[in-house]
Amino acid sequence: MTKTVADIERGLIIQTVRDYFEGWYDGDVDRMDRVLHPDLVKRGAGQDGPNSLRITTKERMLELTSLGEGEEDGADRSLDIRIEDATEDTASVTVRSAVYHEYVHLVRTPAGWKVANALWRYT
Repeated sequence: MTKTVADIERGLIIQTVRDYFEGWYDGDVDRMDRVLHPDLVKRGAGQDGPNSLRITTKERMLELTSLGEGEEDGADRSLDIRIEDATEDTASVTVRSAVYHEYVHLVRTPAGWKVANALWRYT
């Protein structure tokens, strides 16, 4: 069976999300850097109280990754990745892991799919 362009793009979107999570788990800064958009805004819901949003930039994500902050989170690497919607240049993905429930928005760039926004909370 021949893969369609849509199938290939869905595979690229899923691989980008896998690289994002597995790069975090492995402390792999290069892998994380490849998939994050330079203008990333990641928000953590409820981390500092019910009305708070903890904001993380790409630079901070790379710093935390280099420190191995996500290594403990990767003990259970199961990921339920669901593409909720995708167009030619945007995608919305829901990811459930053992540790996180995350809504990830991606944008297609000349260098491939990049994580532009994320909203997460602990499971």
